Amino acid sequence: MPRSKALPAELDPHAQQLVTGLRRLKDRDELTLRHLAAKTGYSAKSWERYLGGTSLPPREAVEALARITGADPATLLALQEIAADSWDSRRGRSAGEAPPAEQDAEGEAAEPGAVDGTEAVREGEQESPGRPTAPPPAVPARFPHLALTAGLAVLVVALGTALLLVLLLDDDAAPRHVATAPSSTAASTPPAYTCHLTRVDGRWAAGLNQGRDTEIGYGATGADVAEAQCLLRRAGISPGGIDGMFGPLTLRAVKTFQARAGLVADGMLGPRSWKALRG
Repeated sequence: MPRSKALPAELDPHAQQLVTGLRRLKDRDELTLRHLAAKTGYSAKSWERYLGGTSLPPREAVEALARITGADPATLLALQEIAADSWDSRRGRSAGEAPPAEQDAEGEAAEPGAVDGTEAVREGEQESPGRPTAPPPAVPARFPHLALTAGLAVLVVALGTALLLVLLLDDDAAPRHVATAPSSTAASTPPAYTCHLTRVDGRWAAGLNQGRDTEIGYGATGADVAEAQCLLRRAGISPGGIDGMFGPLTLRAVKTFQARAGLVADGMLGPRSWKALRG
């Protein structure tokens, strides 16, 4: 996958957190802009702007990307909401820069009068040394939004850290089976599979395992796994690459499909799961 372009330096930090999370999901599942356009209903040009940081992705686009990658949308949607508020606030401040300048100009114009008044008071003090002088009025603090912006920045950093932890723990939560290979056997490159989806007698097939419904689970490899990966992708659930390896991404995709089909989400592909996949 080509490396993503660097985000614009002037991009708001809240939006940077959101775009970085969306890019990570896209790159993890090896999705292209054309894939995103076909699966989410938003054009490739729109995704190019969203992932390039030139346009803020809407809530529906964030939900669609989370759905097709099997990610939890809650953290992403929280980031999008904060980024949207900050995005609107920044545009509002840019549009309202002229009136404060006029107010500042008026304030500066009034300062000479204030100086004259101070000189008059000093003259009065010289005439009446014993009279106490009233303290000058307090100047209202400018930029009251700085404290709010700092608080939002801290919140966004915390949410971004939580999102990274969720993604890492999600991959680590899958069961791991370690097999010790003989030392004399050289590591072999897994074969490449290509999906050739066809529908025969009302059943979908990818043309990789002659229509077998062999029971498979986590750690399995071969054409049966590649067949299941093709059918999962056809159902709109990404299992990662079509590599014939039943790994964490394929396990998560199988459980998501089983839950959606009303089956027991145990991650095992048996006769009922195969029937639902081919239906």
